[in-house]
Amino acid sequence: MGFVLCAIIPNDSFGQTFELGESPYGREFIGIKVLDAYFGTQDEKIEVNSGDQNVPLTVVMTNVGSNDIIGIQGQLSLPFGFSDIHNRGLLVDADSETNAKTGDVFSLTFFVNVDENTKPGVFPASLQVDYSRLRESGGRTDFFEVKFHLTGDSVINVRAVEPFLKSLKENQVQIEIVNDGTAPISAVDIELINTQSEIASTTTSITNVENVVILSTNWDVGQINPGEKKILEALVYVPESLKGETLRAPIQITYYNVQGDKHVISRIVDFYVNGLVDISINQVKVKTISEKSYIVGNVVNEGNADGLFGYVSFIPQEGSNLTSITTFIDEIETDSPVPFNMPVEFEGDPTYGDNELEISVRYKDALRDEYFVNKTFTLFLEEPKENEESDFSIGVLVALVGIIGVGIFLGKKGNLPFTKSRKK
Repeated sequence: MGFVLCAIIPNDSFGQTFELGESPYGREFIGIKVLDAYFGTQDEKIEVNSGDQNVPLTVVMTNVGSNDIIGIQGQLSLPFGFSDIHNRGLLVDADSETNAKTGDVFSLTFFVNVDENTKPGVFPASLQVDYSRLRESGGRTDFFEVKFHLTGDSVINVRAVEPFLKSLKENQVQIEIVNDGTAPISAVDIELINTQSEIASTTTSITNVENVVILSTNWDVGQINPGEKKILEALVYVPESLKGETLRAPIQITYYNVQGDKHVISRIVDFYVNGLVDISINQVKVKTISEKSYIVGNVVNEGNADGLFGYVSFIPQEGSNLTSITTFIDEIETDSPVPFNMPVEFEGDPTYGDNELEISVRYKDALRDEYFVNKTFTLFLEEPKENEESDFSIGVLVALVGIIGVGIFLGKKGNLPFTKSRKK
C-alpha cells in the first residue's frame, strides 16, 4: 500500500493567509489596518482651515495580525496644497511612541502646513508604515491609500440686533448668531443661562440677567452653514432698577462640527437698559382768555426718564382752516405735566364749529433717538358774539353828532327860538 507524504510548510509572510473557506465578510488578515485619517490627535479631532501652519494630521490604525508589532514608523506622501513643517516637500515622517499588541489601536501623527489657497475638501495621501513583528527578525513595510478631510473652521459669534432695552416695559429682543467660519455646524442648541430658575438653585450670580423676566430661554437652531445667520427672539421685561445699567446675558451654544464632534461654548450678549419716556397728550380743550380763544392741553410723561428737546405741533385736518403752529416746550419731565397753548387763528375764512386737529409731540431720549406721539382731537370753535353794549354806545354817539349838526345848521339860518327873541 502506498501513500503520499505531504510536508506543510507554514508561510507567515505579510499579507498572506491560509483559509478554509470564503468569509461572508471578505475579511483579510493582514498586519495593519487603517481605521481613520483626520486633523488632530488620537484623542481629539480639530478643525483646520486654509493657511493653518504646524497642524497635526493623524492616521489611526490597528494591529490585526497575530503578533505584537514594534518600531513603528511612518512616512506620508502629501497631496499638493500641503507640506512638511520643515519645508522638506510633500513627504513627512512620524514615529509611534508605543508598541502595538494584537488588537491594539495606535496612531501616527504628522505635522503639516496648509497652503492659503487650499480650499476645504477631501484629499488623498499615500502612507508607508515600517515596523517589526515581535519574535521575528527583519522589518516589514505596508503601503496604504488614505483620505483626510480639510474641514475649514467654524467661528461662532453672537450679537444683539438692537442692543438697547427700555425699562418698565416688555421688550422684543433679537439675538443674531452667525457662523463666520468656513465649516458648517449642525444640531445647534442655544440656551440662555444664569436666569431666575437657575439662580434659585445656586448661591451666587454671575451676571444680572436673573433680575429680568424672560419668556424664551432655549432655541433649537439646527444647522448653520458658513456665512449664515440665525435670529433668536425673546420677550424680556426689564424692571426700573436696571435703568442705566448694562444687562449681560450669557448663552451656552451646543453644536457638532463637521467631523461629528460635540462642542459646548459660551458667549455673552450685552444690552444697555435705557429709561422709558412714556408720553401722552390729554386735557385738550378750547379756552377763552381776555376775549381771545386758545387751544390748551398738557403733555404728560408717565415713564422714568425725561424727554428732551420737546416740540408740540398743531396740524389742522381736512375741512379746518386753523393755522398750523409748532411751539417749543423743552424738557418733558416725569414729575409734572407740561402745558401748551395755541391761539385760535385761521388761514382764510374762519371755520367755526367742529374742527379736527392733530397734535404731535416730538422729543428725543437720552440716546438722542427721536420719537413722535400723535393724537387727533375734534374741537368745537364758537363764533364770537357781537357786543350789544358797544353797538348802543356807537348809536348814541351818532345820534348826538346828528343833533349837534342840525343845531349848527339852524343857528346859521336864524331859526332857533333863542335867536329870534334877541332880535326883538
